[in-house]
Amino acid sequence: MSTSPAGPLPPADGLLSAARRNLRELAHGLSHASHPSTPLLAHAPKRWQRLLPYVVVLALAATFIPVTITVLTTQYGVPGALAGALGVAQAAPLLMLAHRPLQAWWIIFPADILGALVLLAQPADPSDVWPWTPPAIVAYLFLLLALGLRETRRTVIAVWAVTGTAGAVLHLIAPDRSSGSALLLTILGGVVLVIGGAVRERGVAQRRLAEQETISEAERAQRTLLEERTRIARELHDVVAHHMSVITVQADSAPYRISGLPKAAEEEFTAIAAAARESLGEMRRLLSVLRSEGTEGDRAPQPGLDRLQQLVEATVRAGLPAELALSPELSPGRGSRLSEVPPAVDLSAYRIVQEALANVVRHAPGARTRVLVAPERGHLLVLVVNERAATRASPLETSGTGHGLVGMRERVRLTGGTLDTGPLPDGGFRVAARMPLPPAAAPSAPSSAAPPTPLPPEDL
Repeated sequence: MSTSPAGPLPPADGLLSAARRNLRELAHGLSHASHPSTPLLAHAPKRWQRLLPYVVVLALAATFIPVTITVLTTQYGVPGALAGALGVAQAAPLLMLAHRPLQAWWIIFPADILGALVLLAQPADPSDVWPWTPPAIVAYLFLLLALGLRETRRTVIAVWAVTGTAGAVLHLIAPDRSSGSALLLTILGGVVLVIGGAVRERGVAQRRLAEQETISEAERAQRTLLEERTRIARELHDVVAHHMSVITVQADSAPYRISGLPKAAEEEFTAIAAAARESLGEMRRLLSVLRSEGTEGDRAPQPGLDRLQQLVEATVRAGLPAELALSPELSPGRGSRLSEVPPAVDLSAYRIVQEALANVVRHAPGARTRVLVAPERGHLLVLVVNERAATRASPLETSGTGHGLVGMRERVRLTGGTLDTGPLPDGGFRVAARMPLPPAAAPSAPSSAAPPTPLPPEDL
């Protein structure tokens, strides 16, 4: 609350201060348009819609100028020149309704008051409508409608209040001449302003809804972008990290696998291994930026179970003793049911094996590793088990970001399966994934073909 040197203002002064503040706001609304001077329907999609306001205001001006002059001269006995000036002042500003209705009101309203005062000097007739003539009332209602469509609630309230006040003052000046047109204009003006304001607020609400839909569309696009970045991050980790780890192992082990290498070649291999390790570090820092929310899965063709043999062979060439036991039903060739495996399960199985082998290369170099992929009771079983590292070589990485296991869980979750990972008592590690298969791809009876080579019970 406002304060004075003697303390808080009394309640009466506070009410007076609030009244003055409201009057200032109303005066500001009357003197400042709340919209730029763009025509009504300027952003309409069709040309005829954009031209419609101009056609309407031309028709209003062309109608009310001669009608007002005729009524003033014939019914009220106003001299021709004066009637012409009043008719133009009261009706010609209707041309401004399309783009500047508030400025038109500042011309028409004083002209209507002036016309009411001019009529007082004319002989009274019981049938005369005063203070507002019929053409002035109708034209003023069109003006109020334009104001309601363009101006804020504060402005239209101020216009309505000033109009009603002016009519009341004129009635008090000559009550014997007043015919009730002041009250009629106040009531009809209020109705028209309410209708115009409702239409305006509805249009504002529709524009805000359209803006919100645009924002929602942008948010959906951003979410799609994040999902795509997540997919890229996962594929980057699955593919690039695996191959970079293999390159590192090959470069580190080359001096021991190939005898008689010159000193320069050994230094070159050492530089290659160092560069590969640095690239792995840079890639992990990049993953921390790229990896985000979950994803819906991959959209591009990806490798599957038909390339597992190549993957294991490449890992063996890198110096990791690995064995693959792939069910004959899933092997490429005649009688294979590989095409019945869903693409998501096919891709996930390949990526899980790839990531598991890459983890062995990074954390347990030289460890004997066995891979089993086979259907089992309506599910596809993917099992990767490695023993303890067989050499004294230090791991390529002593700590990780966890993106590999997270990626496995994401892939298995997307297929509706389960994933079990963890260390073994002998120091090895196990990755076991079970993903559901459709009935056509999940045999109900044992196949007549030879089963895959089983892993020892302790590994299962």
